[in-house]
Amino acid sequence: MTDRWNLADMVRSQARVRPDRPALTYGDQVLDWRALDERSTAVAAAFASIGIGSGDRVAWIGKNAPEYFDVLFGAGKVGAVTVGVNWRLNPAEMAFIVKDAGAQVLVVDEEHLPDGSELLGVAERVLMIGSGSLPEGARPYAAWVADVEPIDPGHSGEPDEVAMQLYTSGTTGLPKGAMLVNSAMSLLTSVAKPMFGLDEHSINIVAVPTFHIGGAGYALVGMAQGGHTILMRDFDPPAVLDALCRHGVTNAFFVPAMLAALCAVPGAKERDYSALRVVIYGASPITDEVLRVAMDTFGCDFVQVYGMTETTGAITQLGAEDHDPGGPRSGLLRSAGKPFSWVEMRIVEPESGEEKAPGEVGELWTRSPQNMAGYWNNSEATAATITEDGWLKTGDAGYLDEEGYLFLTDRVKDMIVTGGENVYPIEIENVLAGHPSVADVAVIGVPDARWGETVKAVVVLKPGASADATELIAFCRDRIAHFKCPTSVDFLDVLPRNPSGKILKRELREPYWQGHERRVS
Repeated sequence: MTDRWNLADMVRSQARVRPDRPALTYGDQVLDWRALDERSTAVAAAFASIGIGSGDRVAWIGKNAPEYFDVLFGAGKVGAVTVGVNWRLNPAEMAFIVKDAGAQVLVVDEEHLPDGSELLGVAERVLMIGSGSLPEGARPYAAWVADVEPIDPGHSGEPDEVAMQLYTSGTTGLPKGAMLVNSAMSLLTSVAKPMFGLDEHSINIVAVPTFHIGGAGYALVGMAQGGHTILMRDFDPPAVLDALCRHGVTNAFFVPAMLAALCAVPGAKERDYSALRVVIYGASPITDEVLRVAMDTFGCDFVQVYGMTETTGAITQLGAEDHDPGGPRSGLLRSAGKPFSWVEMRIVEPESGEEKAPGEVGELWTRSPQNMAGYWNNSEATAATITEDGWLKTGDAGYLDEEGYLFLTDRVKDMIVTGGENVYPIEIENVLAGHPSVADVAVIGVPDARWGETVKAVVVLKPGASADATELIAFCRDRIAHFKCPTSVDFLDVLPRNPSGKILKRELREPYWQGHERRVS
């Protein structure tokens, strides 16, 4: 394999080079590279038979499963774009994304397609994976694929062709589809071996959901090496520990909340992880204690990465050599490391774009071939995020030190990262504003030992009205995904605002973040 690849040719090439080597293990099911190529070809042929081709969108809603990769590679073989949808959203939220993408086909597992689901009818074809009874309006995925002769349509894909579309919310509260191209996804292949320790002999566990760039993107980096992927349907800490030992896993990516949960399993430290080479972590803050315990538990190299959906994943790395708790350079553990060689970074004054000196805090801007092609059908949001000369505004605040290490300190935008999931306050604020007792509301992130940070609502009640925290949290849970909902509610007589009326969220957050040096994922 070369360092640059596209989805279609990557799986075809691996099937030629190592057809009988294991590609994917899922429970008791083991697929070699030949099988993975053949399965995706069958899906591609089925897509082609109904006219799905270049630029068309195919949506996927389901937990981690081999069929996800069949759809992803199959779509690549006809030039279609796979839209991974967060199954943790409620049906209305998922339906919005499928409609926004204009997906002609929706592939969904039976767990997320009950009778009467709002997902029925959002695409021309709704295909259900599973053996359960089919709701009216859905077709069985397996039979649909089997009905067509499995001939590879032969599409390869250009480097700048959009191959994957992942949705990330914004300050408007509406999700936006980040368009990720073949060349951006393949770039990390060049650092997979020297920095991540991934190669053709790797056994790589994927326990992060594939709707997340940390799930799908990380899996593809390992697959591009020809390695063996151990795919976990859910993150179940005891099951993940069992898989690490049983399969002799060599490489893993976990968010800090996962690491904390794994280390909390009774007897975790006494197990045999001798095959494990590297654990990569990122997506949210990690405390010194969680990192120390995890390094002691697993006894391998640890590597931190920083990135976002819009940068097609990781753009910096804090290498194993910089992980020295208690050592003379232990302060580097609070950094996100240095950018990859092809990634440019600037710290700027957000309003003017004027560059800051080393050590001065400002907004992080980045420019590289990993940047997304833009937001799907949203030129206004694209223009607000990417400058005319290609700099992507991350919305994160921080500074670069004299050695070029990136330290993140706060967020320019209001996004909350809880357990590796992005949550945007405006969406929760809009829900709570609909409660009959709420006059004003602000939502902030506050520190949490398990999840990095968690959602807090600060509410002003209408005169004479009453509502308690339990009632308001339940009100949210009836309307949006549970992971977005507040875990606590505070009540004030008035929210602090500046002269123009904007809520001073920094002032609201400050009491909860005192003593915390790092206030960002």
